Amino acid sequence: MRQYTEDELVERLRDPSTLRDAFAQVVSLYGKKLYWQIRRMVLNHDDTNDLLQNTFMKAWINIDYFRGEARLSTWLHKIALNECITFLHRQRTMNNVSVDDTDVFLLERLKGDVYFDGDEAQMKLQEAILLLPEKQRLVFNMKYFDEMKYEEMSGVLGTSVGALKASYHYAVKKIEDFLTKDL
Repeated sequence: MRQYTEDELVERLRDPSTLRDAFAQVVSLYGKKLYWQIRRMVLNHDDTNDLLQNTFMKAWINIDYFRGEARLSTWLHKIALNECITFLHRQRTMNNVSVDDTDVFLLERLKGDVYFDGDEAQMKLQEAILLLPEKQRLVFNMKYFDEMKYEEMSGVLGTSVGALKASYHYAVKKIEDFLTKDL
């Protein structure tokens, strides 16, 4: 299958005769990256697969509303992010956890996830990340793991570049403090 640029893909998505093939390529092209974006937020493999499927279903259903004002990848990241936030709020409600509390239930689920193959250091890093406020956690994951540029994050999160840089700085400091507190 020929690889298309993002602009060519958008054109193919707008053409009913190439829509299905173009969307299949979108799934192929962005599936792995979106999987890991979601996985870092919800930590559980099965939940991640469900949310990834929901993300692509919403993209498919709403593809006619994609106006091209943002990049296709940014639009997909935003859908995935919204799916994660909705899922996490639902999980917090089910576990009687307030938004201000630590998402310890996620860490417990990660420890029981047969697909997690990390060592003790990786588990400690995940714990440190879970202690961050949700917005800092999002920014840290996008910058550190996804290597997303601040400008792209700004499009996904609707936050200024300066605020994102500050959030990332504070997140890194909190993680460093957590990881070094027993040394």
